[in-house]
Amino acid sequence: MRQSLVSRILASTALVLLLGTAQTSVAFATETAKAQEAETLDLAQVDSFAGAYLAARTAEADRDYDNAVRFYQKALELAPNELELQQRLMITLLMNGQFDEGAALAKTLENDKSVERVTSVTLAFKAIRDGDFEAAAKVLNYKGPNDLDRLMNQLLIAWSTFGDGDETKAMDMVKKLDGPGWYGIFRNYNLGVMAAAAGDVDAARPALTEAITDRNGGATAPDTFARAVIALATLEARAGNKQKALDALSAGDEMISNYAPFNALRDRIEKDEEVLPTVEMAAQGAAGVLFSIGGALNRDGAEDTVMMYLQLSRALDKDAADTLILLGGIAEKAEQQDKAIAYYRQVPEGSPMRRISELQLGLTLAQTDKVDEARKHLQALIASDPNDVRSYLAYGSVLSDAKDYKAMAENYDRAIEIIGPRPQRNHWSVFFQRGIAYERLKQWEKAEPNFNKALELNPEQPQVLNYLGYSWVDMNRNLQEGLEMIKKAVELRPDDGYIVDSLGWAYYRLGRFEEAVVELERAIELRAGDATINDHLGDAYWRVGRKLEATYQWKRALASEPEETEIPKIQAKIDKGLPEIEADAAKVDAKPAAEPKKDDKKT
Repeated sequence: MRQSLVSRILASTALVLLLGTAQTSVAFATETAKAQEAETLDLAQVDSFAGAYLAARTAEADRDYDNAVRFYQKALELAPNELELQQRLMITLLMNGQFDEGAALAKTLENDKSVERVTSVTLAFKAIRDGDFEAAAKVLNYKGPNDLDRLMNQLLIAWSTFGDGDETKAMDMVKKLDGPGWYGIFRNYNLGVMAAAAGDVDAARPALTEAITDRNGGATAPDTFARAVIALATLEARAGNKQKALDALSAGDEMISNYAPFNALRDRIEKDEEVLPTVEMAAQGAAGVLFSIGGALNRDGAEDTVMMYLQLSRALDKDAADTLILLGGIAEKAEQQDKAIAYYRQVPEGSPMRRISELQLGLTLAQTDKVDEARKHLQALIASDPNDVRSYLAYGSVLSDAKDYKAMAENYDRAIEIIGPRPQRNHWSVFFQRGIAYERLKQWEKAEPNFNKALELNPEQPQVLNYLGYSWVDMNRNLQEGLEMIKKAVELRPDDGYIVDSLGWAYYRLGRFEEAVVELERAIELRAGDATINDHLGDAYWRVGRKLEATYQWKRALASEPEETEIPKIQAKIDKGLPEIEADAAKVDAKPAAEPKKDDKKT
């Protein structure tokens, strides 16, 4: 349901269209000159309009907004009246977090209808930041048909009215907000925090309660749901209702389990420590509107739109921890780890989300090949709070990527000591990861009980079903039971190429070669370029007599950087093919287990 809703919202969002629209009015030089200059991405070497423009577009496509800004500025120096360049530079400045420069261009373009949705919100946010709430409300006048834009504008007008001193009118505007059913969680959250900021606890409580009991709304906008839970718990704690505050957090746990900010706030409330209001000023409320919408749209393919909303939100609330963490995640997806690290480090020290940012920071450091720094960072986090199981999972992920399986096993041994004799469902991943560590150490007698425990805690977990089933099949043990486990994993995750590969390999081990080919061909479509899947498909092709295709797949496996130990085996198959079926079957028990396929490196 959530995906279809988000898709519908995205399909009708004017801002998405603006971010993806390319004008065709720019005059170009020859294709060769453009390509040569665009490839340099060196400002000093670009001396033509076409080169600067193409370099900017290249950087923008790579989400390298620093360079995109620089090259658009260079292009504008050479063609100062080019409207498209002004539009693109404005948007790129805003997406790069350069709000003041973007707002200056928005003022220049405020009468340009093609970017009106961007300029109006930008100028409104500048007015709110400057304390000119009346001007903000005027510029936000929107009469279009788009539900999302209408929701955003009406909420921002309400917060502008609140900032202008008319709190009652502002709350009444939010109450009367009418639209599709998915408006509910946004309306109730904003009404609740607005009433709380006005000191009207009696109005805030029911609105926030309705927001956190809206399960459909929570699935659509989980970040807004989380903010609503924290707002209600904070409201009750500040009113002296300790148990009601804890009850609100428990309600949040039902939707988002083991969420660090909930745990941190619970800890403060239980210790009777002071908790600060979540929203105190109109600027924070307005920032929260764009954060909520950006969070609801946050999915693959929408990163540019989400980035725009979040960066605008930061213009009014630069220290919002959840905004910084979402921005860090988007930067990671764009493989801009240094920028992600910078966002994580900006999360305020006292924020309930600080530990999340620290954990993610450690993982991201490892991705930038700063493995030693990552290890020290995560070890320090474990030492600072030995009871936080998430720290062991983050550290274990770094150790796994480094193939330090001995340290990985020791890490999870300590984690399970902390968990104690009564593990909860959410601890399945700790046992799963310890099983992987021992399996990699070839200590199957220690690995298998951990996989079984992970399944006991979470019987429907496809990663565990796949890993254990694959391990059995690849070791020629419990073949039928392993096959059934993998089938179940495929049912739960039908589009996972690694799991589908496991099913194909199970059929191969059982001698059901035609069925193996079907599944392995599907696996290679889902996960192209994986050495193990190509190798498996080559074996299956050979067994059904498609020997030319088998050799081709083995060569592809060799070109896909397989593990070093597999290279001579694959080369031998290319040179000689597979032995006769009887000889092959006799050697099955001697073949070492390949690594069972997982979703990603980080599990």
